[in-house]
Amino acid sequence: MKETNHKVKRTWLPVLLILLLSSAGRSGNDSPYGLMVEFIREAGQIRILDQNPEFSWIVPDRAGCQTAFQILVASKGQKAAEDEGDVWDSGKIIGSLSTEVEFSGHGLSENSEYFWKVRIWNKKGKPSSWSVIRSFKTGVFDGYQSTGNKFIETLIRPVKFIKSGEDRFFADFGKDAFGTLVLEIAPAAPDTIVIHLGEKSDGTNKIDRDPGGTIRYQKILLPVEPGKTSYTLNQIRDERNTGPAAIHLPDSFGIITPFRYCELENCRPELKPENIFQKAYWYYFNDEMSAFECSDTVLNKVWDLCKYSMKATSFAGIYVDGDRERIPYEADAYINQLGHYCTDREYSLARRTNEYFMTHPTWPTEWILQTVPLFYNDLMYTGNYESVTRYYTALQNKTLISLARHDGLISSKDVTDEIMSSLGFSNAKDRIRDIIDWPPSQKDTGWKLATAEGERDGYDLVEVNTVVNAFHYNNLVLMARLAGFLGKTVDSVLFGNRAEKVKTSFNKIFLDRKRGYYVDGEFSGHSSLHANIMALVFDLVPEENKETVTEYIKSRGMACSVYGAQYLLEGLFKAGKGGYALDLMTATHDRSWWNMIRAGSTITLEAWDLKYKPNSDWNHAWGAAPANIIPGCLWGIVPVRPGFARAKIRPQMGDLTYSKITMPTIRGSIKAEFRMNGSSKEYTIVIPANMECDFDPGDVNNLTIMANGKKTRAGTGIIKLRAGKNKVVIKS
Repeated sequence: MKETNHKVKRTWLPVLLILLLSSAGRSGNDSPYGLMVEFIREAGQIRILDQNPEFSWIVPDRAGCQTAFQILVASKGQKAAEDEGDVWDSGKIIGSLSTEVEFSGHGLSENSEYFWKVRIWNKKGKPSSWSVIRSFKTGVFDGYQSTGNKFIETLIRPVKFIKSGEDRFFADFGKDAFGTLVLEIAPAAPDTIVIHLGEKSDGTNKIDRDPGGTIRYQKILLPVEPGKTSYTLNQIRDERNTGPAAIHLPDSFGIITPFRYCELENCRPELKPENIFQKAYWYYFNDEMSAFECSDTVLNKVWDLCKYSMKATSFAGIYVDGDRERIPYEADAYINQLGHYCTDREYSLARRTNEYFMTHPTWPTEWILQTVPLFYNDLMYTGNYESVTRYYTALQNKTLISLARHDGLISSKDVTDEIMSSLGFSNAKDRIRDIIDWPPSQKDTGWKLATAEGERDGYDLVEVNTVVNAFHYNNLVLMARLAGFLGKTVDSVLFGNRAEKVKTSFNKIFLDRKRGYYVDGEFSGHSSLHANIMALVFDLVPEENKETVTEYIKSRGMACSVYGAQYLLEGLFKAGKGGYALDLMTATHDRSWWNMIRAGSTITLEAWDLKYKPNSDWNHAWGAAPANIIPGCLWGIVPVRPGFARAKIRPQMGDLTYSKITMPTIRGSIKAEFRMNGSSKEYTIVIPANMECDFDPGDVNNLTIMANGKKTRAGTGIIKLRAGKNKVVIKS
């Protein structure tokens, strides 16, 4: 009997240890944490589809940097707890790699569970404690597939609940979300409750029944009966957003719609606020991963709006254009991707979306030209080469280099069936068409628009035009970099040379030397905001023309759509005009994010206002540019090397006197705080261990810079930040 008890103890103690360590999140202050498999943070609940998955972790601050690591993968939790890597023991591997380390052990089996942990060696050569033990499950290995994360289902109680009349109730759940309604009631007799769901209130504890555009409202009859106390609303199917081209949701969701408000009529059973729920669905999202606040209350609210838009619009598991169509579009995905990266440590949704576009492209020329940037961003933020390596050849077609004429410039006019097929179109007879911005002019839409030229600023859409060729140039530049990262030196040189050729032709043909800024295209005399912001954001403007280009851009205001605002703001920050860009983000006129908030939406709109796009919706992530502009441009936090191995911070705070940010990266969060202290600018910046980071103070001639207590040379210069806490003071 004594021997038997001893065996029981030996069996259960390691398992108990696993549970204790897992619940703690990390096993010691010196151990790696934030473990991911295939970008998945809770991989034990997901089926990993890669037979050779990648492992990532965060190096703890006290390590400073990582000089070596060791991974153990075991078939049983007990084996992992006993330091037995029977599936893979990497041994001590010298190097700083802490992201996307590929499995190199015995072949993983399908539909199986495994357990893994990692330890590292610090700069002094001392090993850390082992990390917590994490599990992961495999699925079916059916060729190359990117693993998707799990969906989250949340029951949300109303923030406001009132009895608005006899057997009538009104509930406000605080925010718009994609989902359905759940009621817990006890009917005394068979009856029918009339339910109204909507995104917009009329301001009098009622839902706006005619909200305009495609702002959602629906009326549903709910039969109830004695003995049944739990009801999940069976909503009305929308033929447009559940059609063949739309992304179909899991059957377990049922039919969902975005709504914030609920009205109930003829509700005779007793109803309390704790008995009514908004059942919301979203892709896995950790709200705690990012934060931002500053001295401008409008910008704080704009950030909250745009960050929440990243979460709320993730419901489909692939970036879509909102609820009206639920179709992925490359331009929407570009803004969505960057915003998602800046608000959560999540990369699987973006990658699955990128790869979807390879066989499901959309018709606008410039949307095709978003594909290479999407893959480039994937590499820079994750450090994982699998996706770009697999699609490298196809990505070359997406640059539209096959359309180039003798001087390198392109036109979509003479696209052939063969070219359409190479772009991934299933119907080669389809044709791409230039879009510039959306919607186009009033004459082309049939809508009565507030601005007759639509959101194109009167763009002269000629065959060889400035916007399309600016995108083409950017594609060539990014392909040169991608080829370099992949070790394809010849390709890198070829793409680089091609880019220089296009740049020369671009400025020869499109730059009006007399006025100092760009016309809309070849043989055009018209200059729009769009032609100039695209030249600026993609670094096509000669140094001597930057001031005249930026001044012209400033003269046009926000003469673009919410989509165009991404490039307008990004270009202004690149040109050192952060103060004006900040003014645009905090503006309160009708072409602003504040106008979205004032209208009552909690997710960004498809357009600035219904008068600028009469069919627009209230749940479009392409309107959420500040989600990436605030971290990536206002604070200037960007990756310089794949996987944030090296970062750069170039803040442009404008007239802000205070700001604080937490931005997630695959290597851990960058945390920073800014204060104006009299005439001094003070930055406190915490850099994750195992990351190099440069701080660019901008033009600081005749100013004194103190970095971590030491005076640096005056003038413009890069400050190398160390892992951990840094303090930079710039004094006049």
